[in-house]
Amino acid sequence: MLFMINSNKMFFLFILCFSTLITISSNSWLGCWIGLEINLLSFIPLISNPNNLLNSEASLKYFLTQSIASINFLFSILLSMMTLKIFIMNDLISILINSSMLMKMGSFPFHFWFPNIVEGLSWMNFFILMTWQKITPMILLSYYFNVNFLFIMMIFNVMIGTIGSFNQTSLRKLMAFSSINNLGWMLLALMISENLWMTYFFFYSFFMLILCFLFYIMNIFYMNQLFNFNLNFSIKISIMINFLSLGGLPPFLGFFPKWLIINYLMINNLFIMTFIFVLTSLIMLFIYIRIIYSSLMFFSIKLKWFKTFIKNNYLIIINFFSFISLLGMIISTFFFI
Repeated sequence: MLFMINSNKMFFLFILCFSTLITISSNSWLGCWIGLEINLLSFIPLISNPNNLLNSEASLKYFLTQSIASINFLFSILLSMMTLKIFIMNDLISILINSSMLMKMGSFPFHFWFPNIVEGLSWMNFFILMTWQKITPMILLSYYFNVNFLFIMMIFNVMIGTIGSFNQTSLRKLMAFSSINNLGWMLLALMISENLWMTYFFFYSFFMLILCFLFYIMNIFYMNQLFNFNLNFSIKISIMINFLSLGGLPPFLGFFPKWLIINYLMINNLFIMTFIFVLTSLIMLFIYIRIIYSSLMFFSIKLKWFKTFIKNNYLIIINFFSFISLLGMIISTFFFI
């Protein structure tokens, strides 16, 4: 039975990856839409679990929001085909297509479903939603974006992501809001160049992978579980390094893609934009440091059901990746020499 479940998961995971490639390589809007639908229908079986009500609720919510976004996208495509000769409609259609893609990603102003759904996911599904599921909408956005509309959206994204992160007790919700904040940076990177977006996305996925893997092997879902002194100290240090990398603190590798974006903004005299983005990053760092500080300083009761035994192989992998995060900035400076 266990093998059957895993083989099913592998099958849907393969279709999930394949559907993204269908959408990206499609040469028509309708092909893109079909790819998005296959993607949606392959992700739902991965989320849903008949034994867990939260998972079932998350899969239903995800289905509803994504199907609404798909309908909007299809409507926009048909509208653009019908009004091909009318130039006045171009702006409206581009805003409609952009909105449906933003809704698929969980960006502002369609971000309300995102933290709710995240609460009902396992770390593996959470990682897929945060990274892989963002590729398709981002690529489609790059085909047909409305510059003024996206400028407003990404400023609000970084602000909402930062404000929403305050007073979160759930790590999944905190990282969902962190993802909304990073989405603002990714949209900006996408508008500058696709290569820059790929660089930023790769680094972001790398840190998300390490953190999700860490929390998965420790079976941690909430903030108070980080205060446990059963936790291995090297694990706490790894969490600290990767959180600070995700926030974009200079000596760490996470600052490298943000540095490239800030560099571009400064060259093009977009000082207010730079100020907003850097300020929100600083506030995100404050939120991360607050959690890390509490985790390193606080003791709490020993919980008998807390998973404390970790295989040495896992520890070696985690420490190795944390070492890359720590020394990555020094290595990355060689790109500029």
